[in-house]
Parts: sequence; structure tokens; C-alpha cells
Amino acid sequence: MTKDQPITLYYSPQTRAAGARVLLEELKVPYQLHVLNMKAGEQRQPAYLAVNPLGKVPAVRVGETLVTEQGGIYLYLADLFPEPGLAPALTDPERGAYVRWLFIYGSCFEPAVVDRYMKREPGSMNETPYASYDALIDMLDDALKAGPYLLGDRLTAADLLWGIALHWTTMIGLVEARPAFQAYMERINSRASIQKVMAEDAAMVAGHEAAAARMKAAS
Repeated sequence: MTKDQPITLYYSPQTRAAGARVLLEELKVPYQLHVLNMKAGEQRQPAYLAVNPLGKVPAVRVGETLVTEQGGIYLYLADLFPEPGLAPALTDPERGAYVRWLFIYGSCFEPAVVDRYMKREPGSMNETPYASYDALIDMLDDALKAGPYLLGDRLTAADLLWGIALHWTTMIGLVEARPAFQAYMERINSRASIQKVMAEDAAMVAGHEAAAARMKAAS
């Protein structure tokens, strides 16, 4: 495939899709948003279920290629557009650590914080995908203490994923805002890409809430 094919990001503000949009901004490639009003349930309508039967965002289409799931989208886009250097090459010794952090997020971190949010009693360390919540958070803490980024001095797409995740999970109290996490979030949140997406998301959310209220009033 060629890199000049159109890119569409299926998107809803202040969701996991924000990270995929931040990545596209960092890659400096043109893209268009297909915005879904999740407050009005548009992600559960047949048109979007044809894109992602799970009714989740983000999803990204590049030409005829459709990718869903955050880890997959980050891996795909950062490899497709290598010029900004956000993904170690396949032959780079740091590639293993980079891929590991991308997939620890979806495979371990999200299940751990969802269990915590739902106040579910996790299984034994052999039964959960994340061993234990404390072990996972300590591992992340140790990596960021050595920082400044997950791969040391090198910023990668994985840092955009984790920086945004820590911002939301510490804000709502699911993850303790440890000093290493605070410093890391400050570095990531200061980036122009994140500032732009956060500001535009806030305005978009206000519009979605108003539209959903009008629909409710009319029903």
C-alpha cells in the first residue's frame, strides 16, 4: 500500500480514541474524523457496527485497511509512518520493549483498572492476565523512575498511549498519582498534540451533550 491513501479515524471525544488522534497529530499526517456521538448511542447503530461489531472506538481506516484496538492502531500507524521516529525499527534492539509496553497496556493494565473500578475480586496471580494490580503498577513505576520515558531518553508511540491512560486513571483515582507518574504525565501532557486534542474534545463533548438532550426531549 502507499502512504498517500486517505486516513479516517472513527472517533468520539474523551474516549480511548483521543490517544489515536494524538498519535496522528504527532505523525503529522492528514486525516479525517468520523465523529460518533456516544451520548446518543451512535456507536451501537448498524452503520458503525459494520466497522467494529463491538461498537468501540477507536478504529482507523487507511485506504482499504481497517484496524481496531488501541495497541494495534498504535503499532500499525507508527510503523506505517516511521519518519517521526515514534517506533523502533524491526531490527532495533529496543523493538521488543516497545512492543511489550504497547501490549501490556491492553492485555494487563486495562483489565487491572477495570477490575479495580468495578470492585471485583481478582483471581489468583495465575488466573488474571495481569498477575496482580500492585505488581503491575510497581513495574510501571520502576520503568518511569528510570525514565524519562518508557525506553529511557527515547519518546515513542507507547508513551503517548501510557501518558494519556495515566492522566485519566489518576484523575479519577483508579491509579495512585505517584511522583514518577506525575512527572511523566507532565512531560506528555505538555505536548502540543495533546493540548490541541483536549481543547477540541471539550468543545465536542459540549455539543454532543446538547444534541443528546435535544433527542431525549423530542422522544
